[in-house]
Amino acid sequence: MKTILVTGGAGYIGSHTVLALIANGYDVVIFDNLECGHIETVNTLRNIDDQSGKVIDFIKGDLKNADDISAVFKKHIIDAVIHFAAYIRVEESVQNPQKYYKNNVGGTLNLLSAMIEGRVNRIVFSSTAAVYGEPENDAPIEEDHRLLPINPYGMSKFMVEKILRDYDKSYGIKSAVLRYFNVAGADKENRIGEWHDPETHLIPNILNAIDGKIFQLYGDNFNTRDGTCVRDYVNVEDLADAHVLALKYLEKSGKSDYFNIGTNSGNTVKEVFDTCEKVLKCKINRKICDKRAGDPASLVASNQKARKILGWAPKRSLEDSICSAYEWNKKLVKKI
Repeated sequence: MKTILVTGGAGYIGSHTVLALIANGYDVVIFDNLECGHIETVNTLRNIDDQSGKVIDFIKGDLKNADDISAVFKKHIIDAVIHFAAYIRVEESVQNPQKYYKNNVGGTLNLLSAMIEGRVNRIVFSSTAAVYGEPENDAPIEEDHRLLPINPYGMSKFMVEKILRDYDKSYGIKSAVLRYFNVAGADKENRIGEWHDPETHLIPNILNAIDGKIFQLYGDNFNTRDGTCVRDYVNVEDLADAHVLALKYLEKSGKSDYFNIGTNSGNTVKEVFDTCEKVLKCKINRKICDKRAGDPASLVASNQKARKILGWAPKRSLEDSICSAYEWNKKLVKKI
């Protein structure tokens, strides 16, 4: 039985990846400071035991404190790391870049130092489409697209990608970097789901407008098929599966690489909105607002490399994501 350390395992994508790891026979150690994650999520994960894998420990700690993460490798024999722990809000990163560089870059350096000390040489890294910056055209973005992040969040992820390449050459740490686009949906069994405060993602904000609130749609004059932004929405359970496949890739190949994780197609904001109304069979109030500065018209991932090398392909539809997100949102309202 292999033991995987998941940093940020109490958060949205991290917790769903923990579920996928357990289902694939891995034991998991969760490391999280609970600043953005939730102890309720950890407790749910700890109670899952399907006789394949399980959460064997939760350690509350902060990657910015080198002693916190070093202690994990002294307590447990770790076979590999999946690294999610990061701040993710673009607007906040512009307002407070120091926070993002200290946490996303500095924290990762502490993690890598602990991995070297603990002789752990495999890591799956949660990166982002933000490393590409403004795309050169509207075609699906391939991994060899130039990297030119336009905000500190994207730059912090770009810097970590560069650091991982250097650490491979000098210390033999092999990495699988996953650059993903827009994530949606929740666990199909409604055990965990998206839980952000404040919530900045599209589908939860549409769902939150069901009860008489007004959804703000930013821009309807983009050069797209209906004037609203096109984005690539990948289901969170599909994304979690990609992390497990990336882990298995590292176990088998021993080579570092980077992959887009997306659907290879996109939906406009209006299409997502209309699909929410159709799936939920209700009208949702919306208000057209001015477009936001820096919003590209289209961001869609080419997933051909992930298909070919990882054997990954999206299985769940946008409707699946909306349905699971809606069921989770009803449960979350009761929790809050």
